[in-house]
Amino acid sequence: MRLLLTTTLLLMLTACSASTLPQQVRPDALSFPELEFEFPQVEHLTLDNGIEVYLRSDHDLPLVEMTTMIGGGSIYDPAELTGLSDLFVAGLQTGGAGERSPQELEETLENMAADLAVTSSSYAYTIDMSMRRQDLVQSVDILADILREPKFEQQRIEVARQGLIEGVRRRNDDPGSIAGRTLAQSIYRDHPFGRVAKKTTLAQIQREDLLRLHQTYFQPNNTSIAVSGDISLDELKTLLVQSMGGWETTGLPNLVPPALPEMAQKGGISIADKDIPQTTIMIGQPGIDKNNPDAMTLKVANYILGGGGFNSRMMREIRSNRGLTYSVYSYFQIGRLLPELFIAKCETKCDSTLEVVSLMRAQMQEMIDMPVSDSEIQTAKESLINSFVFAFNNSHSIVTRKQRLDFYDYPPDYMQSYRQKIADVTTEDVQRVAKKYLRPDQLQIVLVGRRNDFEQDPAAALGMPVENVDLGVE
Repeated sequence: MRLLLTTTLLLMLTACSASTLPQQVRPDALSFPELEFEFPQVEHLTLDNGIEVYLRSDHDLPLVEMTTMIGGGSIYDPAELTGLSDLFVAGLQTGGAGERSPQELEETLENMAADLAVTSSSYAYTIDMSMRRQDLVQSVDILADILREPKFEQQRIEVARQGLIEGVRRRNDDPGSIAGRTLAQSIYRDHPFGRVAKKTTLAQIQREDLLRLHQTYFQPNNTSIAVSGDISLDELKTLLVQSMGGWETTGLPNLVPPALPEMAQKGGISIADKDIPQTTIMIGQPGIDKNNPDAMTLKVANYILGGGGFNSRMMREIRSNRGLTYSVYSYFQIGRLLPELFIAKCETKCDSTLEVVSLMRAQMQEMIDMPVSDSEIQTAKESLINSFVFAFNNSHSIVTRKQRLDFYDYPPDYMQSYRQKIADVTTEDVQRVAKKYLRPDQLQIVLVGRRNDFEQDPAAALGMPVENVDLGVE
């Protein structure tokens, strides 16, 4: 009897639930409201001496991060002192500052569990610091000393110089490093973009050169500081005024980069014969800068060509369909002040080198000759738009992005208009920019691998002149 009652009750509950539950919707039929995005707010002020300050407060943890940018960089290094900026940032980080010797500075940072990193790029010097909230005052004082009174202790300079010279000695160990600098030299020649440090140029750099560089570029009206973490704008302003308010400018440096050389109108092949079982392939040509009106369209076009991973044509044809490489990709280095390069790269067995190069060029030519499909352009645009939010995954990435946009003079609405400009790209736009900017017959092609294993003569196979790369270390 009990079993009968239990069974009856279960049947009644099942019938009831089946009639009252809403009908399930397939995942691919779900609809969502349109994503609305606003650039996260960043507070900004300019100190009386010209320092630009950005803040994104975040009180979740008692931590603070600071990124300081100073206009300058390797593009302004004299040719005879190539490598100056690399030695400069090493000396700035390790050579002591203010009243602290190198050892005292290191011990202070270690006791605070604070991190300090100084780097250089083509157009800027960057100082990154992170610290506990309780050590903020002392950390700001240290930053002020580094900006205003670096010691550049001679012994630390020599240690850094030997490290850079050792890097020169070993840079042929990495095929990718060989390919990268060879491509830059073949396109930019003696422009700073094409130069590499040598033992001779590093040996010529004196402590006075580092001091002169510091005096030239480290000016308050050439400096911006981005801060995130457990601090308010009023408190930050007070700290910066106390430590840097007396820092006076002695003159704004000339930050006009040297003009690019006239670019070659013919393609060429550079071969670095290296006894390794696979060839590193890097192909490239002059590209664009941030002010180019086609920049967003080229992002979409490049996603389809080689920037979209397994959604890209190069990856699909060369890896998935033919199994000739593990990875192949392309990208535009969108220059901030000067046009930089379009680059495509992969690795393959030496005996399939020329086949892969031909396939890479063929994919570029197909983009020129035929419109992309509606599904390709839709996938590209959706991916670029949806990935946009990952540029703002923490408070410091938000504030430093705003800092860089202002530092490099991007349009005020750059971030706000980004997604719409991507969404507006059409199939016709993609083919138009492919015809305008992709030049497969004018590529500079760099091959680093065992030349005797190539399928045939590279000049005959690719129809371009060949130049051998000297791998001697200078």
